[in-house]
Amino acid sequence: MLRTPGAVRDAERWTAHNYHPLPVVISSAEGAWLTDVDGRRYLDFLAGYSALNFGHRHPQLIAAAHAQLDRLTLTSRAFIHDQFADFCRELAELCGKDLVLPMNTGAEAVETGIKVARKWGYQVKGVPAGQANIVVAEGNFHGRTTTIVSFSTDEDARADFGPYTPGFTVVPYGDLDALTAAIDENTVAVLIEPIQGEQGVVVPPEGYLPGVRQVCTDRNVLFIADEIQSGLGRTGATFACDHEGVVPDMYLLGKALGGGIVPVSAVVANNDVLGVLKPGQHGSTFGGNPLACAVAVEVVRMLATGEFQRRSAELGERLHAGLQELIGKGLVAVRGRGLWAGLDIDPALMTGREACERLMERGLLAKDTHGSTIRLAPPLVVTEEEIDHAVAQLAAILTP
Repeated sequence: MLRTPGAVRDAERWTAHNYHPLPVVISSAEGAWLTDVDGRRYLDFLAGYSALNFGHRHPQLIAAAHAQLDRLTLTSRAFIHDQFADFCRELAELCGKDLVLPMNTGAEAVETGIKVARKWGYQVKGVPAGQANIVVAEGNFHGRTTTIVSFSTDEDARADFGPYTPGFTVVPYGDLDALTAAIDENTVAVLIEPIQGEQGVVVPPEGYLPGVRQVCTDRNVLFIADEIQSGLGRTGATFACDHEGVVPDMYLLGKALGGGIVPVSAVVANNDVLGVLKPGQHGSTFGGNPLACAVAVEVVRMLATGEFQRRSAELGERLHAGLQELIGKGLVAVRGRGLWAGLDIDPALMTGREACERLMERGLLAKDTHGSTIRLAPPLVVTEEEIDHAVAQLAAILTP
């Protein structure tokens, strides 16, 4: 007797319906593969929205977690533990910055970045009290908190959650002229994703990111790069900004930083930015806890070798070459970089949800977004054969 239908019913009965998951119930995983409660295996081409960049249960990361579990798991930031300095130092060095502020979730990192930018604006730039504004982009996805959804342009994320937090100006993504025009004397930051993930893996026009960097420098505005999905190897470089040689004033990191084991996020910037915070002005009980730091420092050391960035770049070329062959054969567009792709399916064929359901039936897991678009983001440990297999399954569902 199959266990999946009952498990799906129980989940529907006892949980709030803030997600619409595929009807698959996972019980174990390793590398790029998942196994459900009925023993069926699936190739994971979502990788937890990049939280599983290193695959499921990577041996090096699991060993670090086990070792730390046997010693110390939580102290709170009231004390210093022996993993904290190593993690902060090594992440700062990876980013080429001075300081790290560890948090837990990506949304928490974004909220932290907003607070720091405003405080910097008042204390360093001299913006009048209560007048700071931040420029953001249409189609953004930075999280689901009240402040963040206040500047979302996705009505599903935003509707009925007001009153909304003021202090944000929304401009079209990729439009440097519009962004420049939106900056005024009270602008403290520009907050953008170097590649918009939730919007469908949208890569901005060439020259956009360097242009943002230059205008922020010229106008004394912080450039905040939300690299929570795009960073840490996903695009074939450590950061998506690296592809155009751009260094933001502040990195917002998360997802892959926890190695697929624990939630870890961080804000990384120089002392002249993060140094505006003083004791008692911001904090998190679990932020920078020993277990999180032990896992995250191993993530940073794995990235420091460059191996995963190279894998993403090389295997990404193979993935995108295969996907390009399907344009005109059910796909109308392919976007992305490295092991990250957004695919627009001909809406006359099926919706993105229907595509993901059909792929699930063929043993491949992916995620839809915005109508007929789906996203592919396999773990960076995926093989050439697994990429070819995934492209073949996609071709099969697109065939009338």
